[in-house]
Amino acid sequence: MAKVTSEELGKEPIGKLLIKQAVPASIGILVMSLNVLVDSIFVGNWIGSIAIAAINVVLPVSFFIAALGMAIGIGGSSIISRALGANNHEKALKTFGNQITLTLLVTVTMVALGLYYVDNLIPAFGGKGAIFDPAKIYYTIILYGVPFLALCMMGNTVIRAEGKPKFAMIAMIIPSVGNLLMDYIFIYIFDWGMEGAAWATTVGYLLCFGYIFYFFLSKHSELKISLSHFGLDPAILREISSLGFVTLARQAVTSITYLLMNNILFNLGGEPMVAVYAIIGRMLMFALFPVFGVTQGFLPIAGYNYGAAYYDRVKESIYTAIKYAALVATLVFVVLMLFPGEFASLFLSNRPGLSAEELATNQFVLQHTPFAMRLVFAATPIIALQLIGAAYFQAVGKAIPALLLTLTRQGFFFIPLILLLPKFFQETGVWLSFPIADVLATVVTGIYLGKEIKKELT
Repeated sequence: MAKVTSEELGKEPIGKLLIKQAVPASIGILVMSLNVLVDSIFVGNWIGSIAIAAINVVLPVSFFIAALGMAIGIGGSSIISRALGANNHEKALKTFGNQITLTLLVTVTMVALGLYYVDNLIPAFGGKGAIFDPAKIYYTIILYGVPFLALCMMGNTVIRAEGKPKFAMIAMIIPSVGNLLMDYIFIYIFDWGMEGAAWATTVGYLLCFGYIFYFFLSKHSELKISLSHFGLDPAILREISSLGFVTLARQAVTSITYLLMNNILFNLGGEPMVAVYAIIGRMLMFALFPVFGVTQGFLPIAGYNYGAAYYDRVKESIYTAIKYAALVATLVFVVLMLFPGEFASLFLSNRPGLSAEELATNQFVLQHTPFAMRLVFAATPIIALQLIGAAYFQAVGKAIPALLLTLTRQGFFFIPLILLLPKFFQETGVWLSFPIADVLATVVTGIYLGKEIKKELT
């Protein structure tokens, strides 16, 4: 692979550069999303439904710890992109060293606490009765690998900040492919059950860490740190924390949203209504992966050029990213408006011998999902402005507006709407909350971004 330098972020045409950054990011996000789906299918078929429930109990804990690594990565990578753009190589090195130290300190501490309180945490997250024992087995093994996952998530954002999207894509693909391969060996061939599922996932983390470790030692990386760079710098830590908190806040609000949605929909229509939302949640994850890819690709471009004071290129990157993301969002919108029932049917079993209860649930889901999906995705073409606008402020190191705009849709608009509208419009009120929140958040983001461009980039 030809050597690429971060300087290309400030030289190449923005359109070409954005495609070069966004396509690998989109592929990586797609592969990781598919991994979650296929892994669940393997575990369900080869171990059983209790195993899937056990994994679902563990995931919030392990993902939260890993999200700390992502938050540190995104916060630090914004600093690194701007430092490289400003030709301040020493600050970039010091920031990277601080990211590694901080990730290890935080995640190892969290893992130690997680293992100490294992018997309390698992029941608190729903691991009761028959689920407790397999969940504990899976949880204990997975937790040993979570610091490596956190380092991977942190390192991946730094690779992207250096302007090396293809390496970042490979780093995202490796744990997914490794996990699925190890699933087959450990569960299907060796018959290790839950231990096999846990070790398969952990080995995937280790393979990813090995690749990222190789990248930073190789000639491909510009960040060659020494022991002096690992010492914690209070000013850098404050900047990493303020920017990284945006990511953590987003994760927290997302968790609250899922909790509220599941409870509201269960009260409105029981398990079948929750199943409708489960399908829509999967579609939100898979269908919008190219939009998220454009957003990820935009971050290092905006950060580097802002740090280099190439404000015309920053403006061009904003407009180009919004245009590309809006285009793919519109394509997603058209497909989902035309074929919502076909997508819903992919998630439902059609094997012979289904019970009357299962058949009734499937019929309910098929009747309700198309209408719900059309409402949920009704404002999809305009979300590009919302996502790119919030990402811009994070890329250029403006933590407070980045936080506020990130929380605008779900925190300030969506949660109040789902608490209010169902009281008047029942099920329809739930689904209407999605496009209304999207429209309101996009308007707010557009106004704020417009003022920022006029004030700072002209």
